[in-house]
Amino acid sequence: MFTDMVGYTALGQKDESLSLALVEEQRRVVRPILARHNGREVKTIGDAFLVEFPSAVDAVRCAYDIQRAVREFNLSFPSDKRIHLRVGVHVGDVIESEGDISGDAVNVASRIEPLAEDGGVCLTRQVHDFVRNRVDIPMVSLGPKFLKNVVEPLEVYRMIMPWEKEGQYGLGQPSDKRRLAVLPFANMSPDPNDEYFADGMTEELIDRLAQIKEIEVIARTSVMSYKGEKKKAAEMAKELGVGSLVEGSVRKAGNRVRVTAQLINGATEGHLWSSHFDGYLDDIFAVQSEIAEKVAGELKIRLLETEKRILERKPTENTEAYGDFLRGRELLRGEASEATLRQALALLEKAVELDPSFARARVEVAECHIDLADMYEPKRIAHSDARASLKEALNLDPDLPEAHSSLASLLFNEDDLMGAETEAIRALELNPSLPDPHRILFEIAATRNDPVGMVSHIETAYRLDPIKPLNIYLLGEAYFWTGKDREALEHWKKTEPVSPAYTYRGMADYYFTKGDLAMAGEYHAKVQKILPEHPWVIWMEGALAARLGDRDKALLSIKRLEGDAKVGPVVLNYIAYVDVALGDLDSYFARMEEALEARAQIQSFMMYAPFLAKVREDPRYQQLVQKLRRQTGLAK
Repeated sequence: MFTDMVGYTALGQKDESLSLALVEEQRRVVRPILARHNGREVKTIGDAFLVEFPSAVDAVRCAYDIQRAVREFNLSFPSDKRIHLRVGVHVGDVIESEGDISGDAVNVASRIEPLAEDGGVCLTRQVHDFVRNRVDIPMVSLGPKFLKNVVEPLEVYRMIMPWEKEGQYGLGQPSDKRRLAVLPFANMSPDPNDEYFADGMTEELIDRLAQIKEIEVIARTSVMSYKGEKKKAAEMAKELGVGSLVEGSVRKAGNRVRVTAQLINGATEGHLWSSHFDGYLDDIFAVQSEIAEKVAGELKIRLLETEKRILERKPTENTEAYGDFLRGRELLRGEASEATLRQALALLEKAVELDPSFARARVEVAECHIDLADMYEPKRIAHSDARASLKEALNLDPDLPEAHSSLASLLFNEDDLMGAETEAIRALELNPSLPDPHRILFEIAATRNDPVGMVSHIETAYRLDPIKPLNIYLLGEAYFWTGKDREALEHWKKTEPVSPAYTYRGMADYYFTKGDLAMAGEYHAKVQKILPEHPWVIWMEGALAARLGDRDKALLSIKRLEGDAKVGPVVLNYIAYVDVALGDLDSYFARMEEALEARAQIQSFMMYAPFLAKVREDPRYQQLVQKLRRQTGLAK
């Protein structure tokens, strides 16, 4: 276990006598707790403790008791005389020499300690697995973290203390000021058609702040749901589970721009910082960089030189190309009709034509082609165009996180899971706040039969993008699939207000599997009202009919699904589910072989969904899994 005082170096420079006094107070509070939990104080390093324990349980209970004792100590003192501690815990072999210890385990513990927030405790997945059924302390995964001098990413958990409160939808805590959301910037321009510019400012700030490793930023899809909302800042912060909010406005008139921005404490709604910037369109990138740096400064984050260089980098020198990029990206983020996608593609290609070195515009061109695949363009052609555009983007900027994320998605859709995994991990190394790579790693973990990794990745995707319906649905399903029924039901109940259709889907799946067809039917009917033509609605209707003995109605559902050409070969999965409800496993395996050939299998459902339990008992299932793993590159 490593402990460290938050802000000690800065305090020592400001008031050395106070900093030394607080170190002594910290030692007086901590040492008796170490003794109670069999902790051996290996050494102190300035304000830090290095402690060794005979068991992970002792270490975790000790870490909790330390933070509880420090909190009680602080209640009696003014803010400037309080102790602020972070704690990191890892388990592993160590090398002992002359009373000191060293080795990878010590290194990892020292690296995860800074990931804890003030008053918090972080621990690795290895520790979590040792203690999860032996200590009554809730913990939540922060997802895989890339640590200095550690080759592979390690999954890190944080303790949830009794005095904290979780966000309504997210897995974050409002007390964590470094977890923030950039709310949609208001368009104050005289021309309402300049709305795209205000939305672009929102997304650009999300992107820039996410480049700062110590900040966790909520994804665009979640924050844009608040556009036009009149909710209080504290209410939005609670719903998103963030400690800080950035909000502002943009006024664009001709070539002139005025941007106002402010940083708000999510709990108190107090303004931590605010300012305005006047200039020309050419200055907009400098404005974005300055806002990001000011936010980091107010959150007491010391930027690395590499982070400063990233923040100050201009995506393009051509303001006309940048305008087309923003317009195209705004259309791409909207309704995914063919006309809209074609219009977005034309604008983005024009941006590339105006500035061939504009790497981010090339990434969005690739995203257009990926979205056009299957429904509006042959997959082979669309993916070839996307791959070419991403290759150019990465040639221009090998460290562009969005390019690696988009390539991961493309490779995953082509069933190159090894390649997709490599690109997803690289994207997260460059930008840990991207949710999409975690959804890809969720599916890869499922295919590897790694339930812990599967749940961890979708928890992280949900925490980063907590109002995205797909994340809500998949997290509930992941809990259900891994036997966490209580967590699944609590999750769906909590998220019903924000995504009723996807929540009801999960509930229908749950009751269908449990054999409560009446309740499953009720939730199916609720989804049907919202998404009447969705393939899920049709297959669940057929499956319910099959279980109720109405074979003709079930077969009619299969016919409807077979005629849904727009969905593409993925519809074979839904048809196969009805086959299982009818008890026809021969048809199920025939359809899944066809889906495998078309690279359209939904791996996570096949390997984990409880209603397919009988399928997994059939000898043909293992043959199918082995084929899948060979095809995707995951076979050993």
